Amino acid sequence: MKGQDDDVADSSYRKVYNDDQLAVEIPETAHQISHDSWFQVGFVLTTGINSAYVLGYSGAVMVPLGWIGGVIGLILATAISLYANSLVAKLHEFGGRRHIRYRDLAGFIYGPNAYSLTWAFQYVNLFMINTGYIILAGQALKAIYVLFRDDHVMKLPYFIAIAGFACGLFAIGIPHLSALRVWLGFSTFFSLVYIVTTFVLSLRDGIEAPARDYSIPGTTTTKIFSTIGAAANTVFAFNTGMLPEIQATVRQPVVKNMMKGLFFQFTVGVLPLYTVTFMGYWAYGSNTSTYLLNSVNGPVWVKTMANVAAFLQTVIALHIFASPMYEFMDTTYGIKGSALAFRNLSFRIMVRGGYLTINTFVAALLPFLGDFMSLTGAISTFPLTFILANHMYLVAKKNKLNSLQKLWHWFNVCFFGCMSVAAAVAALRLIAVDSTTYHFFADL
Repeated sequence: MKGQDDDVADSSYRKVYNDDQLAVEIPETAHQISHDSWFQVGFVLTTGINSAYVLGYSGAVMVPLGWIGGVIGLILATAISLYANSLVAKLHEFGGRRHIRYRDLAGFIYGPNAYSLTWAFQYVNLFMINTGYIILAGQALKAIYVLFRDDHVMKLPYFIAIAGFACGLFAIGIPHLSALRVWLGFSTFFSLVYIVTTFVLSLRDGIEAPARDYSIPGTTTTKIFSTIGAAANTVFAFNTGMLPEIQATVRQPVVKNMMKGLFFQFTVGVLPLYTVTFMGYWAYGSNTSTYLLNSVNGPVWVKTMANVAAFLQTVIALHIFASPMYEFMDTTYGIKGSALAFRNLSFRIMVRGGYLTINTFVAALLPFLGDFMSLTGAISTFPLTFILANHMYLVAKKNKLNSLQKLWHWFNVCFFGCMSVAAAVAALRLIAVDSTTYHFFADL
C-alpha cells in the first residue's frame, strides 16, 4: 500500500490502542476526536440532510423528474448513499492508522498526489455547500421581510450579507465540531419547526387547490439537462463529503459506532426529508418553488416562525460543513487550549471570518441555489462519495474480494464517473442560462 511507504499527512502521529487492543496511529489535530457517542454523530449526519436544503428538493428534484422519477430517484439515492458511506466508514482504521480526514485516507491508499487532489475536491465540495447554505439563509431572511414589507427596497444580496455575518459570529463562538452538542438539539428543534409547518401548510393548500399540473416543464433538450441535474441533486441530498472527519469524533469502536450513526441517518433521519419533499410537490405540482416556504399560504406569524427556524438551523448546519477547513487551519497554526484565549479567538475572527466573507460574496454574486446543488453534486459529491469510495475499497480490500465483487466496484466507478461528467455539463448549462436570464447579484 502506497501510504505505508510515504507519510502524506501534514502532521505527526501518535499511537493508541483500540477496543481490540490493537495499536492504531492517530494524526495530531487541534480538534477533539473519539469524544462523541454514535447517537450524537447520528444527529450531526441527520442535521446535514434535514437542513433548510430540504425546502428546495420539491422544486429541484421532483419538478424535473416527476412523480415516478422523483420517488424512485430519492429512494435509490438513499440506498446507494448508505452503501457508499459504509464503504468509507469501514476503512477508517485501515492499515493500522485512524484516518480522521478524507484526504488522509486517500493519501494512505494512493500516495501524496491523491492526498492533494482529494483535499482539493473536498474543499470545493464544502465551499459550495456552504455557499448554498448562505443563499438559503438569505432567502429565509428575505422571505420574512417580504411578509411585512414587499417594497423591494431590501434585495436578496443584502440578506445574504446579513446571513454571512451571522454564520461568521457562530463560527467564531464554536471552536470545533464536538462543541456543537446542545446546538444539535436546537438544530433538530428548528428543523422540526420548518418541516412540520411547511408540511401542514402544503397539505392545506393541496386540499383546497384545484388539480395540479405534474408534467415535466421545458423542451426536450431542457428536460434532458434538467433530469441529469436533478439526479445530481438527489445524491447531494444525502451526502456530506466529509464522513471521515465526522467519524473522527465518534468513540471506540469507531466502525461499529459509525455504522449505527449511518443507519440512524438513512432510516429515521431521511423521513422528514421524504415527507416535506413529496408533500410540497403534491400540493403545488410543477409550479413548486425551489424554496418551498415561498409557495405555501398561511398566517403571517406562522410563516415568519418557519423562516426564522430555517435561518437559524442553516447557521448551525453550515458550521458542520465548514469544520474540515477550520480543523485544517487550527491544526496548521497550532490553535489549541482555551477557545477564549486571545490568540485563539483573534485567529478564528480573522481566518473563519475571512473564509465566510468569500463564501458570502460568491453567494450574493450567483444566488442560484438549485444550480449550486447540481454543480456540487456533479464535481464533488459524485467523485468523493461514489467514485473514490468504491475505488478505495477495491484497492484496500483487493485480496479479500472475489471476481464478482471486484467487477461490481469497477462498475460503480465507471457508472458514477460518467454521471459526474454528464451532471457537471448539465449544471454548468443551467448556470449559464440563469446568468443570461438574470444578472450578477440578482434579487431572486
